[in-house]
Amino acid sequence: MAEKVYNSALYRFAVATNWMTVLLLIVGALVTSNQAGDSVPDWPLAYGKLIPPLVGGVRFEYTHRVVAGVVAVMTLLLAVWIAAAEPRRQVRRMGWNALALVVAQAVLGGVRVLERDPGLLAILHAILAQLFFIVLVGLALFLSPWWQRDLPKLEDTGSPRAVTVTGWTTFVIFVQLILGACFRHGALSIMPHLAGACAVTVFVIWAGRVVKSRFRSVPELRRATIWLHATFGTQILLGIAAYWGIRYVTDAMHPSVVYVALTVAHVLVGALVLASSVLLTLSCYRMTPPARSTVRDSASLPHRTADASGKAGL
Repeated sequence: MAEKVYNSALYRFAVATNWMTVLLLIVGALVTSNQAGDSVPDWPLAYGKLIPPLVGGVRFEYTHRVVAGVVAVMTLLLAVWIAAAEPRRQVRRMGWNALALVVAQAVLGGVRVLERDPGLLAILHAILAQLFFIVLVGLALFLSPWWQRDLPKLEDTGSPRAVTVTGWTTFVIFVQLILGACFRHGALSIMPHLAGACAVTVFVIWAGRVVKSRFRSVPELRRATIWLHATFGTQILLGIAAYWGIRYVTDAMHPSVVYVALTVAHVLVGALVLASSVLLTLSCYRMTPPARSTVRDSASLPHRTADASGKAGL
């Protein structure tokens, strides 16, 4: 049975790696918001030293490197641990993919420093960070006790299926984060980002309506939907506040504390919106298999079905 492969220590370590990655996203946003991306001209050392003088923007850039190093080591340990203890091939592959992404992210960050290119490489660095984060989020869910126990198989007779709608929502959110990175690094104006926000709003509302109308009585999917709506609502408010902060400091010599706090929070919550959508999509995938899988499983397992009204029964 699925419960036999559950490893509580491995799951907790995967969750800890996710939280350390959240800290890395915060520190990375601090580097950008404090305009400290070019504070250290060399890599992997800093001014030719292991620990440089921690003054000015060097504090943010060096802290970013240290936290990134910790995340890289934790990801290496996680991948090796998964390879040794996890019988599912797909999960082992995801562990190695996470390691490949963190290595690529480190190399890309180093090239960005050495080439001193604040544009394209910085945007690619931000995009890769989001990809790495959602892979880790997926890994933690796959290693969780919830994913590995026998769950009721729910029928999704609607069209399009909930997993399709939530999957597209995740994709649109990811594209919106790319547009946000382009805006922060000066590659695009704010208009594409605002258009992306409108598109995300439509898809988040659509995904929520689909899941709630079909699976209102399923607590796992209901909670995941609430998390998506809560993080997205917070992100909208932070986006408005961050835009005000940008206009407020346009003529300032140095970024204000308010500006830095708002922009960092906006970047962080954007990543949490993406993570919430990934969790909702994977939860729908886990609990609403295709019709053929549901019929096949029904021969051996009692299961709960949900009709279009969202009522579930035995």
